[in-house]
Amino acid sequence: MTATTHYATCTLCEATCGVAVEVDGDRVVSVRGDEADPFSKGYICPKGTALADLHHDPDRLRRPLIRDGAGWREAGWDEALDLVARRLKEIRAAHGKHAIAVYQGNPTAHNLGLLTYAQVVLRTLGTRNMYSATSLDQLPHMLAALQMFGNQLLMPVPDVDRCDLFICLGANPLASNGSIMTAPDIKGRLKAIQARGGRVIVLDPRRTETAEKADRHLFIRPGGDAALLLGMIHVVFAEQRVKLGRLAARGVDELREAASVWTPERAAVASGVAADEIRELARALATTRRAVVYGRIGVCTQEFGGLAAWLCYAINALTGHLDEPGGLMFTTPALDPVPLARPLGLEGGFARWRSRVSGKPEFGGELPVSALAEEIETAGDGQIRALITSAGNPVLSAPGGPRLERAFERLDFMVAIDPYLNETTRLAHVILPPTSSLERSHYDAALAAFSVRNVAKYSSPVFARGPEQRHDWEIYAALGARLRLPLGKRLVERVLGRLGPEAILDFGLRIGPHRLTLKRLRAAPHGLDLGPLEPRLPGRLGTRDKTVELAPRIYLDDLPRLERAAAPQGLVMIGRRHLRSNNSWLHNSERLVKGPPRCTLLIHPEDARTRGLADGATARVASTRGAIELPVEITDAMMPGVVSVPHGWGHGKKGARLSVASTVPGASINDVIDPERIDTLSGTSALSGQPVEVS
Repeated sequence: MTATTHYATCTLCEATCGVAVEVDGDRVVSVRGDEADPFSKGYICPKGTALADLHHDPDRLRRPLIRDGAGWREAGWDEALDLVARRLKEIRAAHGKHAIAVYQGNPTAHNLGLLTYAQVVLRTLGTRNMYSATSLDQLPHMLAALQMFGNQLLMPVPDVDRCDLFICLGANPLASNGSIMTAPDIKGRLKAIQARGGRVIVLDPRRTETAEKADRHLFIRPGGDAALLLGMIHVVFAEQRVKLGRLAARGVDELREAASVWTPERAAVASGVAADEIRELARALATTRRAVVYGRIGVCTQEFGGLAAWLCYAINALTGHLDEPGGLMFTTPALDPVPLARPLGLEGGFARWRSRVSGKPEFGGELPVSALAEEIETAGDGQIRALITSAGNPVLSAPGGPRLERAFERLDFMVAIDPYLNETTRLAHVILPPTSSLERSHYDAALAAFSVRNVAKYSSPVFARGPEQRHDWEIYAALGARLRLPLGKRLVERVLGRLGPEAILDFGLRIGPHRLTLKRLRAAPHGLDLGPLEPRLPGRLGTRDKTVELAPRIYLDDLPRLERAAAPQGLVMIGRRHLRSNNSWLHNSERLVKGPPRCTLLIHPEDARTRGLADGATARVASTRGAIELPVEITDAMMPGVVSVPHGWGHGKKGARLSVASTVPGASINDVIDPERIDTLSGTSALSGQPVEVS
C-alpha cells in the first residue's frame, strides 16, 4: 500500500498541537508536527508521537465487557447497553434519581462527543450526585470567573505572545504545555518574551523546568499564594499604583480595606517570600505596560485556592492588565461555549445545594469529589447505589483512593465508559469502550475557548471505526434512548442518534462570532488563524450591569480563615507533572515511560540529611491517611521543608489490564492525601501542602 498523510490535532494535553499522521493501511507509520498548522507551527512534544501507541495498544478494549463472576466476558453492544439501562432504571425506581452518581474525568475536555452528547444525557438524569475532575483542578478559577465576570466559562488567559513581564505562580507550563492557557510551544513563547527584552518570573516550591528557564525563581510556601498576592495588592494601594484604565469595576474600596492588614512583612511570614521581593514584584507588575500574573494548578489545589484564584484576577485588574493586550484577556472562540452552556446543562451556579453527608457546596451542578465516598458509604435517603464513570480513573486521580476503591466495591451497580480495564474500571459490572482519538472526528470545543490566540480547526477521523466499535456519542445516544430520559424519544433517536456531534458543532460555528461553517473548516485541514486576542469588555461580561466585581462577598467573608492560618510544622508535600505524562492515562505507552524512574520523592539535601536518607534509597512517605514507598531523589531544586511526589501513578492493581503500566507501577500520591483537606470555600481538594512524615 501507499502511505497517506492525515492532518489532525493531538488530544493528549491542552496545547492542541497540529500533527501529521502518516498511515499505511490500518497502521500508523509516523506522527510528526504539522508545520502548516498556523498555531503550533510544527511543534510537538513527546506525547504526540504516542497517539500511535494508544491507537494500536493491544490492551485497549474494542467490545463491551460484562462481569461474569470473578472474570469478564465480551458482549455485543445491544446486550451490554440493555443491561446498563435495565439496572439503572431499576435502581432509580427503587431508590430515586439521586441514587445514581456520575464521575467524569479529565479527557472529557479533549473529546467533542463527551462535551456535547454526554453532557446532554448525563445531566438529564436529574441526579445531584454529579462529580468530575473539576474539583481536583480548576474549580477556583471557574468560581472566580462566575463571581467576578458573571459566567464560570469566562476564564481569562495570558496574552503571552505580547506580554513583557510574565509572572508565573503555581504553574509549570514547560511540563504541562500550558493549562487554561492553550499555547503550543510554550517554551518558545516564553523565550520570545525574553528575546524582546521582557522577563519571566516563576514562584514555586520547586525549581521547575519552567523556573530553570526563567529570569528569576522564588521559592514560595505551599498554600502561601493568597498571602503573597494580598501583600502585592497592599503595595499597589499603598504606593498609589492602582490604574483600572477603561475597566468598569466595583469593589475597589473593599479590596483596599481587605489588603490593608497584609503588609509585605506579614505576607512574607505566610508565603516564605521576602518582603522586599513582594514589593519588587508589585512594582514591576504595576509599572510594566504589558504584564500578567498567571496562576494555575498550585494556586487552585490548596486550602486557600478560592482566595488565591480570585486575587490572581483581581491584581491583574488593579494594575491595568485585565482585558488589555499583553495582559490577562478573554478569547473570541469560533465555537462560543457561553450561549451553548445552558442547552448542554452546563449553566453556572454555586452552593445552590450541598452534599447530603458533609454539606459540601455544589458548583456548576456538581459536588466535590471529596464527597463521593461518603455519599456511597452513608445509608439513608439519597445514598448512592449506582455509579457511571466516564473517561476517568478516580481510584488513582482522587484523594483517598483506597477508600474510593472500597466504596465502589459495595455499589449495587457500576458502569464505566472507558477504553481500558484500569484501576477504576476493574471494579465495574459493565465496561463500554469508546473508539480511540484517531478513530473519531475532533474539534477543541473546550480548549479553543482558553487559547492564547483565536484559532479553529476540525479534524476528520484518521481511521474509520470498526463495525464492533462505538464512538462516545453513540454510546450516550443509545443509553439516552434506552433510559427514556426527558429529552424526548424523537430527539434522541432521530436527532442525537443520527447526526453526531458535527451537527452541534456546525450550529455553534454558524452562530459564533466568526460566523464559520463546518464546511469551511473541512476545507482548511491545517486550521484557521482567526487573529490575536482582542479586548472584549464590557460586552463579554455576564454580570447584570456589565461591571467587573473586584470584591465578591464570598471572598471577603473567607479572609479571616486565611488570617488565622498558621504555617505548618515539619514537611509538606506537593505534586508534580512530567512532559511525558498526563495524569494516569498515558502510562501504557512504552515510549513515554521508558528511561529512569519518574515516580520518585524529591527532597532538599538538608531535609534528607536530618532523616538519614540517601539518594536512590527507598523512602516511606506517611500521612494520617496512609503510607507509600518510593525512591529518593535528593535535589536543591526543592524548597526546604517541602517534598514532591508526582501524581497519576500507582498501577499494578489486581484485575487491571495495563501490561506496560504494570511494569512501572510507581506509587499513588492520592493514597496519602487526606480527602477531608479541602478549600472550604470552593470545595476543591487541597492536593498541595499535605503534611507528611518521611523516613
